[in-house]
Amino acid sequence: MIADWTRCVVLTAGFLVLSACAPLPLYTTLPVEVRPSPNFGERRPNYVIIHHTSNDTVEQALTTLTSRMRQVSAHYLIGRDGRIIYLVDEQKRAWHAGDTYWGGNRDINSSSIGIELDNNGNEPFSDAQIRVLIDLLRDLARRWNIPPANVIGHGDVAPGRKVDPSAYFPWQRLAVAGFGLWCEPPYAPAPAGADDATLLAALGYDVTRLPAAVAAFKRRWAPDDATPEVSAGQRAMLQCLIGKQQSAGGSENIK
Repeated sequence: MIADWTRCVVLTAGFLVLSACAPLPLYTTLPVEVRPSPNFGERRPNYVIIHHTSNDTVEQALTTLTSRMRQVSAHYLIGRDGRIIYLVDEQKRAWHAGDTYWGGNRDINSSSIGIELDNNGNEPFSDAQIRVLIDLLRDLARRWNIPPANVIGHGDVAPGRKVDPSAYFPWQRLAVAGFGLWCEPPYAPAPAGADDATLLAALGYDVTRLPAAVAAFKRRWAPDDATPEVSAGQRAMLQCLIGKQQSAGGSENIK
């Protein structure tokens, strides 16, 4: 017992530090020898996923996000009036994204902060709501060092399954504030021979269902174009977005 205790005590600048002796939660049923180390850190979020609630009121959204039966949640909910509601510890895994993919990461819930916006999906987002969202994104980015390019939409990581935030969401306004990606023309042409799937996959999309990936891309960056094809100008835009993402250090899932 004495030997075990002395292994845990560290003398630093004349003070006894016992933090390394905190009990470790055991998950395995196999016999193990417990030797706590002081060298660790919390896993941190590296993405922010933006949603709209699809509800008409914030109270309806809260009922869903706090229901044990529904088993869905987010870290934050922002009302139309700009009120921020904190629902889940930022260091915990909220259940907001579901079956997802972005840039090789298939478990977005485990590496992201989920923000729900009180919006039914068929209406513009309020100015108060977007101003507060930008404030919250600044706060999160400062504390967690989240790359600006890693602020993405639920529809981006779940193409064909989700469409939020809707085409009403002001991605350009967020980009001006320093979050997400945006490119203004003129664009340099995409490399010769670069096809739609290659470009969309390079940006991060799951292209196993290419039409869904194209629709998700257009909803965010070309919401006025309902055609199923990617134009030459949109391929050039994709190439610009990929370049900006790479220079901003986006997509990588850092723990």
